[in-house]
Amino acid sequence: MGFTIGGMREIRTGTRWRGRSYRSAECTAVAEYTSLWGWDVVRGARAVAGSCSCGRRDCSAPGAHPLESAPEVPAGATLEQVTRAWAGTPDATVMFALGRAFDAIEVAESTARRALVRMERMGLPLGPVTAGPDGRAHFFVAPGSAARLPGLLYRMGWDDPASLDVRGLGTGHYLTAPPSDRGGRGPVRWLRPPDLHAARPPQARLLLGPLAYVAHRSRAQGPSPLPRAARADRRRSPGTRRRPLPLPW
Repeated sequence: MGFTIGGMREIRTGTRWRGRSYRSAECTAVAEYTSLWGWDVVRGARAVAGSCSCGRRDCSAPGAHPLESAPEVPAGATLEQVTRAWAGTPDATVMFALGRAFDAIEVAESTARRALVRMERMGLPLGPVTAGPDGRAHFFVAPGSAARLPGLLYRMGWDDPASLDVRGLGTGHYLTAPPSDRGGRGPVRWLRPPDLHAARPPQARLLLGPLAYVAHRSRAQGPSPLPRAARADRRRSPGTRRRPLPLPW
C-alpha cells in the first residue's frame, strides 16, 4: 500500500507541516483511513485568513464542511489513488462522513480525558477518539448509535439528556480528521488513535455510562441534574438503609 502504521507517528504527534509536506501527510493519513480501516473519506473546505475556501461570503462554517464539488474517496483507496484524487483539490482538508462505518459521541475534551482514564480502568472496549482545536472530543461508536442516544440516557436515569454536555452525531454530520486544520483554529489530533485490536467501534451503551457520569461531574455552572434513582436516594430519611444502586454501565 506504500505506507505503514509506523509511518503515521509523525502525524499523530502533532508535528506541523507546511506546503507539499503537509499535503503529503494528509494523503498518507487518508490512505491509512481508506486502505487499513475501511473508512470513506470526504474532502473538506479550508479556512484561509478568516474566509472559507468554498468561496461563499456567507459561509456558516468556514473550513469545517465538505466540498460540494469534490467526490468522496471510498474505502479501499490506495495511497496512489488518494494522491491522484487530492491533486485536484490540494488544499482540501480530510473529513469523515458519519453514519457509515461509525457514529460519534461528542463531549468536552476535558470530559473525554477524564472518562478515558475511567474507561481504561474498567476495561471497557474503546474505539478511536479525536480532539479538535475547539475543545470538543469525539468518541467513535457503532453506526446508528446517535439516534438511540437520548433513549439510552433516559433509561440510565437522566430525565433531561439535553442538559448533559453529551451529543450524538450520525448521518448527515461530518468530522474533521487528523491531521487536518479545522476552521483555521488548529489541527485535529488523536486522543486515542485507531487500534488493530479494536477495529470495530464499540456500542454506545458501553461507553455512555462513564461519559454521562463524568460530564455531569464536570459541569461548571448551575446545579447539575441527578439521575432519578440518585434523587430518590437523597430523599430517604437519615435512618433508612440505603439500597445499593446498580451502575448504568
